[in-house]
Amino acid sequence: MTTTPQRRHVPAPPMEPVDDRHLIITTTAGRALAVLRIAFGFTFLWAFVDKLFGLGYATPSGKGWIDGGDPTAGFLGKGTSGPMADFYQGLVGDWWVTPLFMIGLAGIGLALTLGIGMRIAAVSGALLYLLMWSANLPPENNPVLDEHILGAITLVVLALVAAGNVWGLGRRWSGLDFVRKYPWLR
Repeated sequence: MTTTPQRRHVPAPPMEPVDDRHLIITTTAGRALAVLRIAFGFTFLWAFVDKLFGLGYATPSGKGWIDGGDPTAGFLGKGTSGPMADFYQGLVGDWWVTPLFMIGLAGIGLALTLGIGMRIAAVSGALLYLLMWSANLPPENNPVLDEHILGAITLVVLALVAAGNVWGLGRRWSGLDFVRKYPWLR
């Protein structure tokens, strides 16, 4: 008579919950992500400064917001195409569009450059990128992807890996009482 060995059930060791504050990336990767974060921050800040003062790059000299120009009118009025063009063209001249756009550029740029408020910067920056993507559908060189989609993805990744903690003020920001009380401000 052959007997089958008894199998004992050995419980698996308990799994500890994953706490994202303890996830570690290499020092080199953290620095590379910090460079990417700062570069994106300067991109938003540059767009703000150029549109504010009309430095002659994307915004012609004398046409800056400070000179009475409307930084959104040209793009919304003449630079949109595709199925959403009528919607965006209908926004030209609305009193709230340019101030909201300019505040968004400055806020996103400062948050990314300083490494603070990364969640808000990622959400608002990704939203801005997606709106700009939808203003010209389909994209010119690829039926789906363009730099706006890649920018939106990048901002979300930067927030998820807490890229503001390296070469930024992210840790200090996260330690502030009001930020600890409202974690969505991280």
